[in-house]
Amino acid sequence: MIRERQNLFNYIQVLLDAAVTALSYGLAYLLVFHSPLTTGSPALSLRQYFLPLIAIVPVMILLYSVFQLYTPRRVMGRRLEAFRIFQANAIGVLLFMAILFLGGDALVRFSRRVVGYFGFINVVLEVAERLAVRYVLRSMRARGLNQKHVLLVGYSQAAEGYIDRVRMNPQWGYQVRGILDDTMERGTEYKGVRVLGPIADLEVILPFNRLDEIAITLGLAEYEKLGHIVAACEKSGVHTKFVPDYGSILPTRPYTEDIQGLPVINIRNVPLNDGLNAFVKRTMDIFGALVAIVIFSPVMLATAIAIKLTSPGPIIFKQERVGRHSRPFQMFKFRSMEIQEPEDEEKEWTTKNDPRVTPIGKFIRRTSIDEMPQFFNILKGDMSLVGPRPERPFFVEKFREEVPRYMVKHQVRPGLTGWAQVNGFRGDTSIRRRIEMDLYYIENWTLGFDFKILFLTFFKGFVNKNAY
Repeated sequence: MIRERQNLFNYIQVLLDAAVTALSYGLAYLLVFHSPLTTGSPALSLRQYFLPLIAIVPVMILLYSVFQLYTPRRVMGRRLEAFRIFQANAIGVLLFMAILFLGGDALVRFSRRVVGYFGFINVVLEVAERLAVRYVLRSMRARGLNQKHVLLVGYSQAAEGYIDRVRMNPQWGYQVRGILDDTMERGTEYKGVRVLGPIADLEVILPFNRLDEIAITLGLAEYEKLGHIVAACEKSGVHTKFVPDYGSILPTRPYTEDIQGLPVINIRNVPLNDGLNAFVKRTMDIFGALVAIVIFSPVMLATAIAIKLTSPGPIIFKQERVGRHSRPFQMFKFRSMEIQEPEDEEKEWTTKNDPRVTPIGKFIRRTSIDEMPQFFNILKGDMSLVGPRPERPFFVEKFREEVPRYMVKHQVRPGLTGWAQVNGFRGDTSIRRRIEMDLYYIENWTLGFDFKILFLTFFKGFVNKNAY
């Protein structure tokens, strides 16, 4: 059974991690004291340097366990696994350094370079080792080995979604053996997975214990059966998962919190609601805006002069936009159009060959130079470097009725650039697809994601074919 094999794989993984940790430590020692760049000899004996390995190896294994690096990796992403390896090693190195700092005479003479090199080498080799293990496991699964056999209980959108994802990711090694359901006829099929019979057949199937997992995928209308099904599965000892069928109602990434034993489902996970995340992002915004103002000041000065010389009117165009918590603010842009009546500019989007756009305006709009004054909006706190693009009040009122979940974008600060923009959804493009991109960003925010979007902006975000 897969459970016994999983335990065996975990033991093998622990042994591999121990070997990699010892190898990394040895390589760090050799690099510091026996490489062409060596400038001195060790102050301690070889035995004194390698004696700490007796503690280092089990401590690193413990840290890997704390960071859940011994849970099944079928659906754990490579980047998440690598990040957890980095976190565990960072803590391990800090502990090592703290012990050296607080230790006696021998520890004072212990080379800190060995510790630093060890941390770096161990992260690299550990990630490489686990990538190799992934490759071996996926090769085995491609040959039909190391498969996990799953039975679905309940035919619903959740069941179809589960099957879709399993089919798209054969490297996970899941085999859906069938579905039990009371509403569909026996033999009904979805992408090769058949309905085997009613839910009552679970009482017959479970005693044989030939399944690795039960996935409960009941439709919302059948949740009264949930208690009985869970009790039967728990009694059999088969590992059981619950896949809630709320995709059509809550098409988001909800998360559960515990209130003294009461599970509470939050409909939407917004990482930027966390105070630390918000502080980190705001710090990056202020620093990034200041640097950008210094770097692009020649471009902004030249643009201001060109606008003043070629078209009567102000250099900076201010327009009311809707920001975080649906609060209005004045967004700054270089003026790219002829002066208009406020009621006209508020209700019309710019179209291709729009006669209102000035010759200089066409260039600065297409190259996004007209957006550069928004660095000052970022310093004021109205905007962020990265986030959903803000819209005019007229269109916000229009879209909130037409586009599902449109107003969710206002839970975070609007951005100068965003995930939708680097994916081509700017100007006259699908509002629904733009909102999908914005919601994905809001629910999956990380500092690394922001850096990725800023990087892509240089290649995909500046020149906009949809900017008229």
